[in-house]
Amino acid sequence: MSEEKPAKGPAAPSPVEGIKASSNALRGGIAAVMASGSDHFEEAEKQLLKFHGSYQQEDRDARKANRQDGQGGKYHMFMVRGRIPGGKLTAKQYLVLDELASNHANNTLRLTSRQSVQFYGILMKGLKPLISAINECMLSTLAACGDVNRNVMACPAPIRNSKVHDQLQADCHALAMHLAPRTSAYHEIWVNGRSEGAPAEDFEPIYGKVYLPRKFKTGFALPDDNCIDIFAQDLGLLADVRDGEIVGYDLMAGGGMGRTHGRADTFAHLGQRILYCSRAQLLAAAEAVVKFYRDHGNRSDRKRARIKYLVADLGIDKVREILRGYLPFELTLPKNMPVTGHETHLGWNAQGDGKFWYGISVENGRIKDQDEFRLRTALRTLISELGCEVRLTAQQDILLCDLDHSALPKIEKSLREHGIRLPGEISNVQRYSLACPAIPTCSLAICESERTLPGVIDEMEAVLTELGLQSEKFSIRMTGCPNGCVRPYTSDVGLVGRSGDKYLMFLGGRILGDRLNFQAKDLVPRSEIVSTLKPLLMRFKAERVPSESFGDFCDRLGQEQVKSVLATTA
Repeated sequence: MSEEKPAKGPAAPSPVEGIKASSNALRGGIAAVMASGSDHFEEAEKQLLKFHGSYQQEDRDARKANRQDGQGGKYHMFMVRGRIPGGKLTAKQYLVLDELASNHANNTLRLTSRQSVQFYGILMKGLKPLISAINECMLSTLAACGDVNRNVMACPAPIRNSKVHDQLQADCHALAMHLAPRTSAYHEIWVNGRSEGAPAEDFEPIYGKVYLPRKFKTGFALPDDNCIDIFAQDLGLLADVRDGEIVGYDLMAGGGMGRTHGRADTFAHLGQRILYCSRAQLLAAAEAVVKFYRDHGNRSDRKRARIKYLVADLGIDKVREILRGYLPFELTLPKNMPVTGHETHLGWNAQGDGKFWYGISVENGRIKDQDEFRLRTALRTLISELGCEVRLTAQQDILLCDLDHSALPKIEKSLREHGIRLPGEISNVQRYSLACPAIPTCSLAICESERTLPGVIDEMEAVLTELGLQSEKFSIRMTGCPNGCVRPYTSDVGLVGRSGDKYLMFLGGRILGDRLNFQAKDLVPRSEIVSTLKPLLMRFKAERVPSESFGDFCDRLGQEQVKSVLATTA
């Protein structure tokens, strides 16, 4: 008779859980290391730094150059990300951020796919002055990163002929404040050197001592405008609009893009509709989902720790059953409002209150001055002179808001003088493209992304024009690794860094964001991306049905036929 094996106990928590538990409410040794004169943090403080809105990075270009010159060592630097709910900035706030890019960073601003701003190339000595200055202009970096609810997204369009968009932004801001960490460590380290309010151990009624198992992303959308990609959010709130007002929300949970090469148990997942809540119930409903995730999420395997795995493993019925224990009201089933549209908000648009906004396309979100292209100078000048509110989009673009009609010629003249194409002059494939920063700043990047996608877009524009498809709405999203920061797994074409200069190609998603694409081909060299797609684009032109998008066509054709077409280009 064989000896019975003892049952396996629960898996041990990951090392990051121990770092959080012993951090003294996210303090760790951050302040001491900065005071020591070191140019970098060790692992524990690197992890804690994320909660404060910063990642320690390395300039991979500099490292490569140093090795070629026979030098060793790393070139440490930092990225800082703002927490900007709904992407709303005053003119003064934007101009402060622009100045900080010169004073402490690499002279660029990077708009993110979550309506925020990132600074790169910051040295240790500039870290505290930059974060302190961000707070002085009534913004924050707290919880822009880390195992907490991060920047809350909402449709940024300043449409004011009804209450809907203002209500959406107000609810976005209220939820961002409600789910913000309560620890006084942030102000103590970065702002004024002293604790604010009650003792730190009393601070986290929502998160507890060890916060969440992993990052948590939240977004608000409207049924007729899913510009923030609600199905990709850990927590998505789809507005129920009646008679020109928001009366409640369908609450979705379990969206997320990240996956890991070589692990089939990791995957992209669309958010699932869990319940319906009134506006008055919104904060309590969201808090209940966060606490459910806090208590039931995977704390041993960080690659499988997002709430999407909890939802996928348990199933919706079980999630609802458990969630009822966290809700202070009776759970109501979702109303299943359809999602029907997606807007980029570019160009000249009436707000409905006699004012206008102007949306400017920012290629891959990088606001910079380079040679004849001087977008940073143009924006600084226009925002300073117009004194206009600024809003950031999930497409990494920027809106200048509350403008008089007389501002239009001034804006377009300035853009042209600074070498910037107007919104009507860019192709649809560029309009709907996104790239993550990747190399040289991101330590997770396997391949290039931001620096290589513009060339791919140029090649794609030429092929689409050759085929007479230049008017098609067509999304290409590229990431340097499988974590999916710019949501490549719902786009018409997703390009995910695989090895060296080779990418995984995903096809069959669509701009609407409500369908995952599928893996169509592995190890596609950067130089062959467009030539690989061309035979399929030719089939699309010949066989499409009326109003069918490229992603819809690939989905209808099916994985096997798509793979067969792509195989002819091998």
